[in-house]
Amino acid sequence: MNKIEIIGLGAGDLDQLPLGIYKKLCNLDKSVYVRTLDHPVVQALQAEGVSFHSFDTIYEEEEQFTNVYHRIVAIILEKAKIEQVIYAVPGHPMLAEKTVQILLDSECEVEIIGGSSYLDDLFTALKIDPIDGFQFLDATSFKRQDISYHNHLVFSQVYDQIIASEVKLTLLEDLPADYPITIIDAVGSAREKIVEVPLEELDRTVDVSNLTSVYVPPAPEHLLHHTFANLRQVIHTLRGPDGCPWDQKQTHESLREYAIEEVYELIDAIDQQDDEGIIEELGDVLLQVMLHSQIGEDEGYFTIDDVIRNLTEKMIHRHPHVFQNESVYNADEVVKNWEQLKKDEKGETRASALDGIAKHLPSLARAYQLQKRAAKVGFDWHSLQGAYDKLQEELEEFKVAIKKGNAHEQEKEFGDILFVLANIARYYKINPEVALHHTNEKFILRFSYMEQALKDRQRSIQEVTLEEMNELWEEAKEKE
Repeated sequence: MNKIEIIGLGAGDLDQLPLGIYKKLCNLDKSVYVRTLDHPVVQALQAEGVSFHSFDTIYEEEEQFTNVYHRIVAIILEKAKIEQVIYAVPGHPMLAEKTVQILLDSECEVEIIGGSSYLDDLFTALKIDPIDGFQFLDATSFKRQDISYHNHLVFSQVYDQIIASEVKLTLLEDLPADYPITIIDAVGSAREKIVEVPLEELDRTVDVSNLTSVYVPPAPEHLLHHTFANLRQVIHTLRGPDGCPWDQKQTHESLREYAIEEVYELIDAIDQQDDEGIIEELGDVLLQVMLHSQIGEDEGYFTIDDVIRNLTEKMIHRHPHVFQNESVYNADEVVKNWEQLKKDEKGETRASALDGIAKHLPSLARAYQLQKRAAKVGFDWHSLQGAYDKLQEELEEFKVAIKKGNAHEQEKEFGDILFVLANIARYYKINPEVALHHTNEKFILRFSYMEQALKDRQRSIQEVTLEEMNELWEEAKEKE
């Protein structure tokens, strides 16, 4: 295969093209392959008789830029089999040129020749120093999570209004509509145009071309409160020397009660289908994670990075059907694989099959988990009827304890009844803790209806009969 020479055409007009490259192009006796004809240097060289073969039609035929780049490379490599190829690209070949990167990864010999980057002219035009922090993104292939708003931010290859619109919509997820941005076109050339507009006007009032870039200045801290980095810094400050006395004195042990409390408040918000409440309560749960992580960092044992790394690696390892080539057919198989992978990770270190179940779980929830764990090693009823028979047995034993008048025995036997009920719930894949929670809320709703109905009638619940209360109770059920 012949060598491929890649020539950079510079960022501006013909006056910026190095003399050596200009002579080389003017003395060629064959066409130069060029990614696009829409460049001032190409147009000027055409006027001087240089012949170009462009790939503009491929842009029109393909919807995805990735397909465009690979088709261009395929054609160039095919041509290189029979002749030496000269391929010209805007700017510098090593800046924002995906086709060049693909060619460099191929087995063909590639030589990079000249070309000036437009970044020098861009920094001059914007009067910014990249040493303060600079991020350069391809507008055709970036992701929101890639953006660092603390830096000077430049989007290149804002070819058309559609790409400009996609950039705008992404930025509006984080920045206000009136945030000032700068649109730069043909920087460093005689056609240079620089316009500052509010972010919301990015795709409306300014024409764009294949020489257009968008500059976003660093965002002030108060606009970045949604970022993880800022949250981490806030928690670090609260625990620091000049922080909050309450936060400074907290330990893992002192925060335990708050972790439990916040999770239950989150459950309440979920049950109420309160989106704003869910946001707030999730934040409170996250606060517990951040405080514990900061305590770990202050004591030199671990940081939030360790927490995130552990979680990320665990999620990848336990989802081989997503991150590897393993196949699963349903959710039950996913759970089975999860448990096996979990066992592989931890090894056979548990003395009991029941080890590892949290001691601070509510008792009904803990009973449910204990029986799930026991069932996994085969300690289970052969059929559901066995559980119902056991329930009847425990009810009879409870009645006996009542007749004997032994309070301690009554408590024990009643606990056995609840334990069997938790096991029956497991058969039906019902979480008994959640089920009882719903029943509690239902009871509160109906009882509150009864109280309000009596209040509307100027009567007290203490003065009505049980029959009257039952009538109101049934009314509440009907209204549900």
